[in-house]
Amino acid sequence: MERTGTQTEPATQLTITVDAQRAGQRLDRYLAAELAGLSRSHVKRLVLEGRVKVGGRPARPSHEVRPGEVVEVELPPPAPPPQPVPEAIPLTVVYEDGDVAVVDKPAGIAVHPGAGRTRGTLVNALLATVGTLSRLDPLRPGIVHRLDKDTSGLMVVAKTDEAHAALADQIRRRAVQRWYLALVRGQPAWNQRRVEAPIGRHPVHRRRMVVRPGGREATTDFAVRERLGAYTLVEAKLHTGRTHQIRVHARYLGHPVAGDPVYGRRGELGLSRQFLHAWRLAFTHPRTGAPLEFRSPLPEDLREVLDALRRTHGGGRVEP
Repeated sequence: MERTGTQTEPATQLTITVDAQRAGQRLDRYLAAELAGLSRSHVKRLVLEGRVKVGGRPARPSHEVRPGEVVEVELPPPAPPPQPVPEAIPLTVVYEDGDVAVVDKPAGIAVHPGAGRTRGTLVNALLATVGTLSRLDPLRPGIVHRLDKDTSGLMVVAKTDEAHAALADQIRRRAVQRWYLALVRGQPAWNQRRVEAPIGRHPVHRRRMVVRPGGREATTDFAVRERLGAYTLVEAKLHTGRTHQIRVHARYLGHPVAGDPVYGRRGELGLSRQFLHAWRLAFTHPRTGAPLEFRSPLPEDLREVLDALRRTHGGGRVEP
């Protein structure tokens, strides 16, 4: 088989010469095999739209390809991803000025649009509530760091490109400080513990992360705050910001976060999500250089679980 390709606007033109080994197949099946990543239904649609020619003439999907035939395919450019739009989603803004905003993200809301998700995200809420956001990443305006969908708590967002760049630099230098409260299963044998364990994607379950050699550097400081029977309230301070970092490191220690549907037990203690809340955030204002620090109380769903454990197993507080 011989194939040549040239990029033109607004479409990509491909020329394929059929070899003898692949001859005799339906055109749509043949092209689906040749054009990796395109389904047969997608190819059939291209044929029916007149974007596929055999010997210079429009062809039918059922055409049987022959050795030496020249197949010309016009691939239209991919549709640009939809731009996020403002949505009236309730959002608590803890602080705001012309450069940054600090918000208290509720659980159950993704930070930004992604595959198959274009509405109902924190970005959509920010566009309606805060308005102007940085555009260094047009699909994730304002987003400097993230929280998992079912993790609640504090986030700083950038309102200008200059603020975005400065905050991103602070994160790279680990000058943005982030503390979380997590309820973990079991009683740790330690009161304080630093975990320095690299995190990478699970080799089989691709939506999960795992501690593994060759993963990205990840450091978390854990400190026990309350011992409550079969559970322990800990504070976790991030030094890096890997995907699911606290949840993965907690499981690595043998004390998974309560209610974690991926790394622990879904629904334990009546939780509808993992018991993880970004309760404290500190950074330097990107323009003025002033130190800023914010705190967020536990949301009601987590506070109710913690209060129930305290009633049964109170008196286990550990001083920092």
